[in-house]
Amino acid sequence: MSETERGRHETPTERWDRNWSDIQQELRIVQTGTQILGGFLLTLPFQQRFTMLSDLEEGLYLVLVVLAAAVTIVALSAVSSHRLVFRQRQKHDLVRVGNRILLATLIASALLFSGTVLFVFDVVIGDVGGLIGGIAVFVGTAVLWVSIPLALRRSHRDG
Repeated sequence: MSETERGRHETPTERWDRNWSDIQQELRIVQTGTQILGGFLLTLPFQQRFTMLSDLEEGLYLVLVVLAAAVTIVALSAVSSHRLVFRQRQKHDLVRVGNRILLATLIASALLFSGTVLFVFDVVIGDVGGLIGGIAVFVGTAVLWVSIPLALRRSHRDG
């Protein structure tokens, strides 16, 4: 059954506009969370205990800072793309690229979240606790962000 048959009466241009709006809103949500986490990471070197980190913990911390910056840069590339093709009648291309940007942002965010938990747990309770915490967050994110949507897609096809 097509969208029109289910009650959505929109032109292709209206659909592309709606899809772009959806992508923008989703990027705003992801970006807010990752920027807060990035801000948290940037405050850590100014804490007294930071000087007690092992070389491995310092390396992990630096990777997380770069990853937080990368997530923000990738998410903002959708804005840049929009600005550069504004009024060029390329909304369909923008939606396709925006979807890829959003997926890349989500993947990098999952790594950032699990890496941050790994780092914090490692500093607080040790290496094993850090690995368990980081893996648990990564697996939990994969279940929530991948398994559930795929199950929804399957149930839609079956119904």
